[in-house]
Amino acid sequence: GYTHIDCASVYENEKEVGDGMNHVFRTTRLNRKDVFVTSKLWNDKHHPNEVEAACRVTLSDLCCDYLDLYLMHWPVVTGNTGDVVDPSLERTWKAMERLVDLGLVRSLGVSNFSVPKLRKIVAVQRIPLSVCQVECHPFLRQDEIREFCVENAIHLTAYSPLGSPDSASMFRGRDKVPELMKDPAVLKVSKQTNKNVGQVLLKWALQSRPGSSVLAKSANPDRLKGNLAVLDGWELDEQAMQEINDVNTKARMVDGSFWLHKDGPYRTLTELWDDK
Repeated sequence: GYTHIDCASVYENEKEVGDGMNHVFRTTRLNRKDVFVTSKLWNDKHHPNEVEAACRVTLSDLCCDYLDLYLMHWPVVTGNTGDVVDPSLERTWKAMERLVDLGLVRSLGVSNFSVPKLRKIVAVQRIPLSVCQVECHPFLRQDEIREFCVENAIHLTAYSPLGSPDSASMFRGRDKVPELMKDPAVLKVSKQTNKNVGQVLLKWALQSRPGSSVLAKSANPDRLKGNLAVLDGWELDEQAMQEINDVNTKARMVDGSFWLHKDGPYRTLTELWDDK
């Protein structure tokens, strides 16, 4: 089964997740140490004076004494305008490091960060940046971030490996959002391997970035089982991998446009993602 639970306060379901874990721990042989629990600090709690309280609310909701991993969800501060992020990402990180000192958190990381923003954290870290969680799939390969993570001993976790097919609400106002699960190359490999499209994309993610992890989101029991079946020993051959690598479409599904503001600090997507 699944023993990595990826949560966030903004998902507004941590109490339900906590109840679910409690039920499992009461009715099975699993206990807390068998499950890896991640949560994330939301944008409105970046001030150093608010970080600990935000983490403690998450712990209470999840019925946990500690988190295995706590991520800064976005390099964004609610209500912040002007030319710089305030509080700075570095100040927020230093406040998160104290959570480890207090025993509330075992390890720290970030989500939706670019390489330049990762460098800012690495430059000031006392407790290592352990995990970088970013959108990653054949339309957004994230090669630069992957290389930086390898060089700096940071574990890479990919979210939206299927291209966010169930996140249409994020795409409001955007025309012609490409559909990864309908890409001709992906469909061709799916037919050739007799595996469903989701399995092909998850296997591509695992084979193209050895040592990384992939977050597969589903509430469908059959798909949950099918996703786990990518670990059953089969692999995509070199030709299949190359066909998927060669897809022409380049697109970021969760593009962060909802964080742009005419008064800054992110006025354009280039500023948010530090695109060249």
